[in-house]
Amino acid sequence: MFAPLAHAASGPDAAKPSNARPAIRPLRLIVGFMGGRVHADNLLHKEATIAQDLREPAADNLHVLVFANHNGGSALRSVLHLIDQDGDGRISEAERRAVNIAIYGHSWGASETIALARQLQTQNIPVALTVQVDSVQKPGENDAEIPSNVHEAVNLYQRDGLLRGREAIHAQDPAHTRILANEQYHYNAQHAVDIARFPWFARTFMRQHIMIENDPAVWTRVEAYLRNAMDPRSPGLDSAHVALAEQPAIPR
Repeated sequence: MFAPLAHAASGPDAAKPSNARPAIRPLRLIVGFMGGRVHADNLLHKEATIAQDLREPAADNLHVLVFANHNGGSALRSVLHLIDQDGDGRISEAERRAVNIAIYGHSWGASETIALARQLQTQNIPVALTVQVDSVQKPGENDAEIPSNVHEAVNLYQRDGLLRGREAIHAQDPAHTRILANEQYHYNAQHAVDIARFPWFARTFMRQHIMIENDPAVWTRVEAYLRNAMDPRSPGLDSAHVALAEQPAIPR
């Protein structure tokens, strides 16, 4: 059992007990993690702006949440609270079957992506998709091995700068997890990305790491993966390959 978030009751019916449980409805959930020491509301960073693009005002069963990577505990509590639709503090099999989760992040946020997936594994909660962008492993975490509750996983990285992303991820259990991509991007004089708004320290010592975070081609890919994972009309995530094939070729 986990500690459910408190609700404030009000109105004339607040004191009336009810034995009726709410119907379990399909739930789509996207969780993003910021890199570095960046706050979740910092719209200079693509991790935050892509969340705005993914939100659908008319879709009441889609939740898009973004967290700083040091707020993994808050992320887990928020996810469990949303999955626990009847509010009893336990995750039922019906609630597990109803949820479709995708998690993404950049840098330390990519490491936290896998940490959250691993925490959900302890609750037997499946994760449809994880997406890591230039993943940098946090102390005490393992961002290379994808836990077996994850259906499909994507790794996008660069190796040109002083701060380099993880080159390859692998499945804890290949029978349960498919690695869709370990895909490298290159940043040089021929393929530059505008990072002028970033502090001089980041531009100087983390240049390529910041470039991949702001590369439109990268985040077009990320968004396509996430949208396909959330599309109720898609028979699984295989359709992601079709959508991505229609995107512009990755500059090399």
